[in-house]
Amino acid sequence: CVCEVDLTKVSHFTWTEENEERTMIDPNSKEDPKFKELIKVLIDWINDVLVEERIIVKQLEEDLYDGQVLQKLLEKLADRKLNVAEVTQSEIGQKQKLQTVLEAVHDLLRPHGWTIKWNIDSIHGKNLIAILHLLVALAMHFRAPIRLPEHVSVQVVVVRKREGLLQTTHRDAFDTLFDHAPDKLSVVKKSLITFVNKHLNKLNLEVTELETQFADGVYLVLLMGLLEDYFVPLHNFYLTPESFDQKVHNVSFAFELMQDGGLKKPKARPEGMDMPCGFKLNIRT
Repeated sequence: CVCEVDLTKVSHFTWTEENEERTMIDPNSKEDPKFKELIKVLIDWINDVLVEERIIVKQLEEDLYDGQVLQKLLEKLADRKLNVAEVTQSEIGQKQKLQTVLEAVHDLLRPHGWTIKWNIDSIHGKNLIAILHLLVALAMHFRAPIRLPEHVSVQVVVVRKREGLLQTTHRDAFDTLFDHAPDKLSVVKKSLITFVNKHLNKLNLEVTELETQFADGVYLVLLMGLLEDYFVPLHNFYLTPESFDQKVHNVSFAFELMQDGGLKKPKARPEGMDMPCGFKLNIRT
């Protein structure tokens, strides 16, 4: 599910680098009643806490990104004063303030086992998902007198600048695994290697590195034949591919075999399997 949108349609992002990635919430998810309720509950809570400061938050990503409101919120909740400049307009100053505020937040949360799902860049970049993770963690840590809606989930879209256009793809469970659970990722890798070798050992082949040994598509083709119990004619693929095009051919052919076997079309692009980021694609496939 990849589509392209004109750069002018995503005006609230500033894009500078080719292949730069940003995450945004799928527009349909923003209309989910539970998601709307979560935002309203958090905004009302912040405004109640900061009523004496005469601060009124109307939009989380626009009002919290520079660290000013977060500073006041944390000072009020933790009953402590942070050593930061009160008001700063420059990006550097805002990020310095955010760094101080987030370090104080992390000092409070980490000892209690919280997983940190935000950073300076995501908060300053107005990433609503990161801001929500932060606020929910604070609300729960300080036992806020509010009722958070349960089981709130949203579809997140990854947007990448490519040749002057923005390409969008939806994130899945693997993205979460890569970003937030590296310890669990190693367990998944071991399980996949065990599964693959159970079949490839029949051909006296063995895999030790998913990152590299599936990149040229050879093992992928052979694995499909073993799983589906058929022989793949050698003239249909390159057993010892020498060029990038031959590797792409092999992976494309393996993807065709998967679809013939009743599987959905893989999300990975064949030409991406042999790239530096190919490990993520290999594991998905």
